[in-house]
Amino acid sequence: VWFNNVPHTRLVEDKGGQNWISRKGKDKFKFPGGGTQFIHGADQYLNQISKMVPDITFGHHIRVVLDVGCGVASFGAYLMSRNVITMSVAPKDVHENQIQFALERGVPAMAAAFATRRLLYPSQAFDLIHCSRCRINWTRDDGILLLEVNRMLRAGGYFAWAAQPVYKHEEALEEQWEGINSGPRIHDNHVKKCDNCILMSCTELHIRFSVLSEMLNLTTSLCWNLVKKEGYIAIWQKPLDNSCYLSREAGTSPPLCDPDDDPDNVWYVDLKACISRLPENGYGANVAPWPARLQIPPDRLQSIQIDSYIARKELFTAESKYWNEIVDSYVRALHWKKFQLRNVLDMRASFGGFAAAIIENQLDAWVLNVVPISGPNTLPVIYDRGLIGVMHDWCEPFDTYPRTYDFLHAAGLFSIERKRCNMSTIMLEMDRILRPGGRVYIRDSLDVMDELEDIAKAMGWRPTLRDTSEGPHASYRILTCDKRHG
Repeated sequence: VWFNNVPHTRLVEDKGGQNWISRKGKDKFKFPGGGTQFIHGADQYLNQISKMVPDITFGHHIRVVLDVGCGVASFGAYLMSRNVITMSVAPKDVHENQIQFALERGVPAMAAAFATRRLLYPSQAFDLIHCSRCRINWTRDDGILLLEVNRMLRAGGYFAWAAQPVYKHEEALEEQWEGINSGPRIHDNHVKKCDNCILMSCTELHIRFSVLSEMLNLTTSLCWNLVKKEGYIAIWQKPLDNSCYLSREAGTSPPLCDPDDDPDNVWYVDLKACISRLPENGYGANVAPWPARLQIPPDRLQSIQIDSYIARKELFTAESKYWNEIVDSYVRALHWKKFQLRNVLDMRASFGGFAAAIIENQLDAWVLNVVPISGPNTLPVIYDRGLIGVMHDWCEPFDTYPRTYDFLHAAGLFSIERKRCNMSTIMLEMDRILRPGGRVYIRDSLDVMDELEDIAKAMGWRPTLRDTSEGPHASYRILTCDKRHG
């Protein structure tokens, strides 16, 4: 990564010794592939996880992953070679812009924090959620943050929690951590008093181990099964249905959420201290292995609230075919494989057909699918296909750093959103997040094209208005724009 793109040295100073990042000469950063948890490299760490739980087959049953507290996203970067797409998230903190580093590397990432509101991802989105020293107290406030993890974790999915000791004062925890097992509950009187505590009082270490025991108690209440613990890595599995929840004793905390709670409702929705119910019909749990799941209409397609004049499966298949033909024509006629496409944003993704076509055409790019709040919530379908996405209101700023995407795709976006806000507001936000030299393709109705072309020229873009494959008399046009360097 070019130093001038992310001119921050604090991370190198703080984390260089843990093999996160280093300077290469004066003008570049280098990412050796290590991390606090996997100082010997992410590949070795991934192999260890697969050996611990053989059912964790990366690129087969495990396709979509969430990495919490991701650092510079080496975990997600190395999973890409295993046909896994990882959403790497981290808050803004003292280490400058970790997410900006990740995006500069060409790895999917977003600035996000477990705080007071639901994250902008649907229920049962991720096949595996990973937390390696992510500095989150999962058990605080009756476990409300781990309940949010539970909401986003697919039925039968895995939660991997790693807490490798890095600092000298943590070594006294090793014996206590090894004592954790899959027994029913651990109580404070099982915690041995520590000796030779260095830089930390015995009381503080006792509190730390209490958190570990509280974690086991909480996951037991969530009906998670501790599948394997090895060293400082523990892996739990979420149940496939509600049977365990319903068999708990009355008054057990945390309770099940009300039946009318929609776990896919995430826009400005507060966290809830309850267990999101799994669909009784098994929707979300029955996804095909990768890569077959990309083109198979998922079960949750039936639960999306849309106005459809044809069968939903036919609509899904038709959209996939439509975008595959369009992207194929872009590759052939507009030489897309010569473009430096890596970070792609689809601003109105529907079922994710455009992103699927990018994969089918073997373009070396990843797509973040955005589902606007002004339309139906299709995010569950997008994730069930093995893609990633997020909900957003395009009348508000998008939560990413400037100049982080190489290509922006907007199909039918402006003709809908102009009823809610000024089109120039959206275009200016697009300019902010688009890299110099990046490209924009806007496919929309004729009645918005003149204004969009004027806005593009005013921002210094080079716009070109093109006919669609339907010809010059079609009601749609394509506005292609190049953002100039400097």
